[in-house]
Amino acid sequence: MKKTVKKFKVYIFFFLALISCNSKTIFNKYQSLPNKTWFLNNKIVFNIENKDTINNKNVFINIRNTTNYPFSSLFLIAKIETPTNNQIIDTLEYKMADNYGNWLGTGISNIKENKLIYKQNYHFSKQGNYKFTIQQATRSNSDIDGNMPLKGISDVGLSIEKIKE
Repeated sequence: MKKTVKKFKVYIFFFLALISCNSKTIFNKYQSLPNKTWFLNNKIVFNIENKDTINNKNVFINIRNTTNYPFSSLFLIAKIETPTNNQIIDTLEYKMADNYGNWLGTGISNIKENKLIYKQNYHFSKQGNYKFTIQQATRSNSDIDGNMPLKGISDVGLSIEKIKE
């Protein structure tokens, strides 16, 4: 019996090692928003230390929203600051629900997870620290100035993946 358990543990170890070696994800972190509320001035920041200047990568913004999120789209302002202090600023719109009001993303509970492409085939040209800043820019018709916080977003994440060769 003990040999069987030991063999099983060895198989699990090799299986996990195999999965981790084949993983294309090189960065994946989330920041939770208190009370599932995202205020205008709450900038989400991720710092990534880049050492690979050869291979291009895909960069994703990951959003977890509740089914109480009041909009069908999400507007974001995303910024990349490079090690040489160059800045790339993008205004982004992501669809969160289809035309029938069905939530996009994955999840069977009231939390949906969306993996949204931010930079496809992105080249990290310098070694060093890259700072990614994500800020919400979603407004209702009655709140053009953005005074009201955005409700229904529980977590904001960033992931970077190797491009499959």
